Amino acid sequence: MSTKTLRTLVVEDEPVSRQVLLEDLAEMDDISVVGEAENGQQGLRQIETLRPDLVLLDIQMPLMDGFQMLRQLRGPLPSIIFVTAYSEYALNAFEVGAVDYLLKPFSPDRLQTAVERAQASLGNRQEAVERVAQTLGAATAGKKRGMVKIVARKGADYYLLDPDEVFAFQAEREIVWIRTGDKSYMATQTLQAIDERFSGTQFQRVHRSVLVNLDKVRRISPLSSQRWLLTLTNGLEYTVSKRQTPVLRDMLR
Repeated sequence: MSTKTLRTLVVEDEPVSRQVLLEDLAEMDDISVVGEAENGQQGLRQIETLRPDLVLLDIQMPLMDGFQMLRQLRGPLPSIIFVTAYSEYALNAFEVGAVDYLLKPFSPDRLQTAVERAQASLGNRQEAVERVAQTLGAATAGKKRGMVKIVARKGADYYLLDPDEVFAFQAEREIVWIRTGDKSYMATQTLQAIDERFSGTQFQRVHRSVLVNLDKVRRISPLSSQRWLLTLTNGLEYTVSKRQTPVLRDMLR
């Protein structure tokens, strides 16, 4: 069975290591190297311009490391193979066992295995993106909870969103919509799972089908003695259920 040719970008700050990667990739079937970058800033621009299927991403780079680069990425997330020279750092970051990584120095055979795993992940992009999000979470352990990324889907593409980008989560039957300032994405988790994940944060259940980012509330208007209308800064409006009204009142005190 034929496999898709992976349009591949290499982001590596060390010239020698980058050249070795490029040479090894050139020997592989089903790989087409479309670009290279020597730092995270260049990598971001290349991803936005080239839309690669696969990125081999060095973790330790000056100015912006690999994790920082992914957190700033606003476009669709490609498949990621992380590259690092520090085994302890790698093992801590990848303790979730979620994504593949290459520990320098690595052999062409090990690189081939990683690429084959990337090929296999094309059949389940959601799982692959969830794993990258888990890895970022593991890499930022001990930092504020808001650093955790939210996996979102739009068409066939997957995105990693910051919680601060999200205005509300809104359930419509089996689908949970993620509402941002001007876009809508599909969530990969149930509303209940999202509510539990962000318990104690700025996200508040205002209705059985709606979870609102309280930092995005512009106006609270009474509809009746037990009903309130929330207007968010992007114009979205949600009615607070009778059950959640006391919670909202406590918030206003």
